Amino acid sequence: MRSLRIALCGALAIAGLALSLAGGALAGDPEKKDVALAVGGKPLLYYLPLTIAERKGFFKEEGLNVEINDLGGGAKSLQALMGGSVDVVTGAYDHTIRMQQKGQDIRAVAELGRFPAIVIAVRKDLAGEIKSPADFKGRKIGVTAPGSGTALTVQYVMVKSGLSPSDAVLIGVGGGASAVAAIKQRQIDVLVHLDPVIAKLESDGDITIMIDTRTEDGTRALFGGSNPAAVLYAKSDFVKRNPETTQRLVNAFVKSLNWIAKATPEEIAAVVPPEYHLGDRDLYMRAVDNSKESYSLDGITDPRGMESVLAMLKMLEPDFADARIDLAKTFDPSFVQKAWVK
Repeated sequence: MRSLRIALCGALAIAGLALSLAGGALAGDPEKKDVALAVGGKPLLYYLPLTIAERKGFFKEEGLNVEINDLGGGAKSLQALMGGSVDVVTGAYDHTIRMQQKGQDIRAVAELGRFPAIVIAVRKDLAGEIKSPADFKGRKIGVTAPGSGTALTVQYVMVKSGLSPSDAVLIGVGGGASAVAAIKQRQIDVLVHLDPVIAKLESDGDITIMIDTRTEDGTRALFGGSNPAAVLYAKSDFVKRNPETTQRLVNAFVKSLNWIAKATPEEIAAVVPPEYHLGDRDLYMRAVDNSKESYSLDGITDPRGMESVLAMLKMLEPDFADARIDLAKTFDPSFVQKAWVK
């Protein structure tokens, strides 16, 4: 673990210098120009770096044709990767640790979100009954999908509050309009979700926010420190067989993070598909502003955040209690390092 810290902290120091994006100096042709990518809920701001990379043409600039498969949640994206129907995934970092524990070498190659940006909210008409996570017992909780990062987060909150992860019913409500409808139609009592869904429901007066990890302060309040969110990950075999393809994918995402860091909410709203606005462009821009702090600054995961996610899994899942996970195998910073130059 000490060597992991040294390596990644060194990478952070490099990225922290006056850097500019490598302007297309590529080593050779990509081994695989047509790449299948899975994501669970692309309209969510959690995956904004993917949408920007697509819409701004950064994949095309890197000589890649990326087919984006928007599935029902992060767990389904992981299943697609393991089943061989996609090459890479943009999904929650914890999936890399889960698969290491199962003997599957899955590695993240770029961090997209440094904070989870997940919000836990209560249906407003139940706010008087559900005053804290301790009141979640027996309730119907909406998550993007069972096994997803939203599910893991609310289970962690429940355990911290003295409950069991199975004390509430987790219901997959999807990523966009279906999640909004689940609250408005009173199909669920609690929602664990992201912007712009949260911004829409809060604006309409349908929810009361209980926990908010869109900011550093909110993330630290829940996890005691950093907690990485979305990453780009793949099977290590794919990375080894396709190093140039992997590098070009990472280049595109680093360009995207760099663009997002400089863009205004208005510019971001103008780039994403109009349907992502959920019928209210101004509201979408406020949601962007709320979530802007959550995106990765340099594409490299903080080792302390990696340890935080592992600690969360050990708290929640018996299989992890005595598991020995080599966190160095869950994130490879070398591609991000090469995507930046002095």
